[in-house]
Formats: sequence, structure tokens, C-alpha cells
Amino acid sequence: MPLELVEVKTPGQLRDFIRLPYSIYPRTSLYVPLLERELRKELSPDVNPFFRHAEAKYFIALKDGSPAGRVASIVNFRHNEFHGEKTGFFGFFECVKDPEAAGLLLGQAAAELKQSGMEVMRGPMSFSTNDECGLLVEGFEHHPILMTPYNPPYYIELMEGFGMRKAKDLYAYIYEITRSLPEKILHVAAIAEKRDVKVRPIRKSAFEADMKIFKEVYNSAWEENWGFIPLTDGEIEFKGKLLKSIVVPELTLIAEAHGEPVGFLGMLPDMNRVLRHMGGKLNPLTIVKALYHLRKIKDLRLFLLGIKPSYRTKGVDALLYRDAFNACLKHGYRRIEFSWILEDNKPMKRIIERMNGTLYRKFRIYEMPLK
Repeated sequence: MPLELVEVKTPGQLRDFIRLPYSIYPRTSLYVPLLERELRKELSPDVNPFFRHAEAKYFIALKDGSPAGRVASIVNFRHNEFHGEKTGFFGFFECVKDPEAAGLLLGQAAAELKQSGMEVMRGPMSFSTNDECGLLVEGFEHHPILMTPYNPPYYIELMEGFGMRKAKDLYAYIYEITRSLPEKILHVAAIAEKRDVKVRPIRKSAFEADMKIFKEVYNSAWEENWGFIPLTDGEIEFKGKLLKSIVVPELTLIAEAHGEPVGFLGMLPDMNRVLRHMGGKLNPLTIVKALYHLRKIKDLRLFLLGIKPSYRTKGVDALLYRDAFNACLKHGYRRIEFSWILEDNKPMKRIIERMNGTLYRKFRIYEMPLK
């Protein structure tokens, strides 16, 4: 049988789309499947508020009747309005080591985007820079941290063989927690305190209100970043419900100056250490496994640091680092991954390197013109 492409239309096909990675990755691989129940919500236009300003189609490739790959074509109207572009995206890409299958999938995504009036295809984005994005291109020997991609090395060949070219690299640094921060960071943090900057943990009792504060800081701090798209109230509420149960308040901090929110730092425990033992399923057995492995988590991901532009030279970042560092020591964590960092974000890279963070993984965003 030749290669066949199927568009996802039914609940059963969506289930096949979600489970397709199981046929790509052996149990011994480092790949960590997401909980199928949560991924189904993310992919559902009726549930995920992302689809209030976007649309997507999902496709599965079959070879000899067996799953060979999947892809999503994504048109994000909010991105194009914000950036003044006609850029479409592809995401959720998985494929066997077969250039023909990859070409069929990427070609279908390109055709869908071109038909929608897009001039460029960019990805992988699942769904946007506010979600998991990028293709792993360096650091395949390392376990993936929560909400970061993992894929086989041959995906690079599949992408570039189709004609995709690098748009931007995203960096991940690993930091081994020591007993003290560099003296300069502590000194700058002390100066910030004298300027009446205060740091407090996020409040689970007022989680929704604090998530709106996060949205305010995030949309202000990241506005000029490459690929940035402002979060909506609906998206904040949706993501907050997913994250509330795993947030450690002392590791998710808000900085305030004279009562005004000016900075935000977010770290999450590496729940991948739990998810890899759950196999995408949520049932009594996997819950027991989760509770057991939850106590063994020693890694964190610092996934967000945002400072409002008018406060970027006033030591707010140093104060957030200091208080987060002290919380890490208190809770017994050993490593922090800083990710992701734009390859040309020199100030952030400088801070991490000053803390002796090591660049250990790279993710790549590809793009190509749609002619």
C-alpha cells in the first residue's frame, strides 16, 4: 500500500493522532508522553481558548496501513495581526525515518497554509511561542524537562530535506544549585530592596488574580521579543487550571514596586520525571506511580522571567533570583533549567553564564517561503 494521508475528523482519529508517538518512540527512549486527557483538551477547539483567534487542521500519515507520522497546520490570526505578517505554522510533528512520509506531512501543512493566504510556514510550534515549540537539534542525550520538546536526531534531516531553514535557535541552560549565588547578584538584589522593591510568592488562595498579574507583566515584558504573542484572559485561565496543581508558590514569584507589579519569575518542578512513568494514562495505577515519583523530583525549569521595561535596570531580576534560589535550597532541589532563551538575547545569556549556567540543549524554529 502507498502512503496515505488522513485528516482528523472523528474522536477516534483524534485519539490516533494523540497516540501516534507511541509508534515512533520505543519505551527505552527519553521521550515523555503527555497525559492524553490534557492533550485532548489542548487540541479541542471547543475547550482551548487559543482557537478564539486561530484555526488548525490535523493530519495523520499511514504507510502500509500503519501510523507513519502526524502534523498540524495552524493559522494564528492574532500572531499575524500583532506582527503584521502572513505567517502560518506547523506543529505536533512526529514521523518515522522516511523522507517521503515527512514530505507528505509537511507538504500538506504547507498547502493548507498557502490556501489560507499565508506566505511563510514556520515551526514546529505546538501551538505558539506560548506553548511547546522548537525542534531539538543539540543535547539528545539529556532527559527533556517539562514542556520542552524531544525528538530523534533524524528529524533535522527530515526538516532540511524538505527545504526548511533555520529561523531562530532557542537555548536551554542547566544550572547546578550551589550553596551561594555570585556576590554581584546579592549586591544588586540588596540595592533593589532599598528602592522599595518587594518580592512575594504567588497565592494559591488568589491564584486567578495573581495569574492576571502575571499576564500584565508578561505582555509588557515580552512585547518586543521575537515571535511573541500577547496572552488573552481566556488563555491565562486555561493554562492556569493546568498548572495550579503543580505550582510551588515559593518558586513562582511576583515583584512589586510601590504596590505595582513589575516582575515575575516562574519555576516549575520537572513533572516529566512523573509523566514518564504514567505512559499518557490517568488511572488508579498511574496515580500511585505519580505520587511515588513526585517525591523524587530534584530538577526545576525556570520557564519565565519577565521585568517591565521601566524596571529592567533596577535590580528586580537579581532580587527575584535571590529569593527563588533560597526557596530552591529550602526544598532540596539540585538543578534548574533556564529555558528557553533566544539565541540573540545577550543580557539574559550573560546573567545565566555569570551564574555558571551551562548551555546544554538547543531547539530550532524552522521556516520556508510558500510560493
